Amino acid sequence: MAIDLEALYIDLHQHPELSFQETRTAGIAAQHLRELGLDVEEGVGVTGVVGVLRNGDGPVVWVRADMDALPVEEQTGLAYASTAKGVDPAGTTVPVMHACGHDMHVTAMIGAVEKLVAEREDWSGTLVVLIQPAEEYGAGARAMLDDGILGRYPKPDVVLGQHVTPLPAGVIGVRSGTQMAASDGLTVTLHGRGGHGSRPHATIDPVVMAAATVMRLQTVVSREIDPQGVAVVTVGSIHAGLKNNIIPAEAKLELSLRYPNEEVRDKVLASVERIVRAEATASGAEREPEIRTDHTLPATINDDEATVRVTAALQRALGETAVIDPGMFTGSEDVSWFARDAGVPLVFWFWGGVDPARFAEALAAGRVEQDIPTNHSPFFAPEIHPTIEVGVTAMSAAAREFLG
Repeated sequence: MAIDLEALYIDLHQHPELSFQETRTAGIAAQHLRELGLDVEEGVGVTGVVGVLRNGDGPVVWVRADMDALPVEEQTGLAYASTAKGVDPAGTTVPVMHACGHDMHVTAMIGAVEKLVAEREDWSGTLVVLIQPAEEYGAGARAMLDDGILGRYPKPDVVLGQHVTPLPAGVIGVRSGTQMAASDGLTVTLHGRGGHGSRPHATIDPVVMAAATVMRLQTVVSREIDPQGVAVVTVGSIHAGLKNNIIPAEAKLELSLRYPNEEVRDKVLASVERIVRAEATASGAEREPEIRTDHTLPATINDDEATVRVTAALQRALGETAVIDPGMFTGSEDVSWFARDAGVPLVFWFWGGVDPARFAEALAAGRVEQDIPTNHSPFFAPEIHPTIEVGVTAMSAAAREFLG
């Protein structure tokens, strides 16, 4: 009996789990893969799942879907909206939502595997399915690799992945070369000297130091990067103090940096460090600031030859006009670690999840940014149909291109 993919998607959407906590999601994915006849192992890279389908001689194709959710309170108003709570690494209870579409990724992957199993007489080779944890931490792919998957499972000839995004449903976005930016996550700790809020002259105020640092960091991209280039410096979190009449001893900033290549990366990192240290000096800090790298993700670079093949396969499956070059996305991904460590080609693409009529209306009004929620928004929710069907078709068609 065919898997009810709509029911699967709704169930996963209603039960999101934070990074490295995806035990329920992993169990559901593993169960479906086993029922489809794959050899399955759970608990790979903490909570990851690997399924292997050997179908005669031929290439080995790794296909990957990520499964973790985000600490976001859902505001879509959908009947199946998430009301889940979770506990983050700091021990804080937070709302949890599939605000990046990983529930759709898992659903489409299960559907694609089901399709490939049904068509197994028409292809030959080995399919390795990766249900990956903790993409949002940029740590899940690395965890699975560090758990030895390259030595424990058939080594890939190619790695494939896809991501739902706010393009019109039915549209695929793929390009050769850099598809997504490299990124670093930094935590900056600024040290001041605490004291009474009524006596600021007797303190070194880290809140003012932090404010000045945040403002000066905005000049890195606007004044130090070629206007024709691409870079992002975002301060996504700032924490200092506990009470209005106490000047705290320190302030913490969390930064997200994005760049298309190593040259820009080196320039941005150097500029950020220079500004952080200079603002601390300007504030009279008696202790040097601390700059910690929390994660580093390489650029997601699609192999030229393999991308040509995948593009042709997607055009045959979905129509030539359905496949576009979306340009480089400044978001980042950890999927490329699989291909980099294995030394094989990667092809990673996007598929749309927005009602085409709604997208066209927003585009005509010049309000796409305002009216179409993006990934990580509390309002982000792909249209169930035809998003599932297109995701299933795209992944299975791409895999078949290499499975012969």
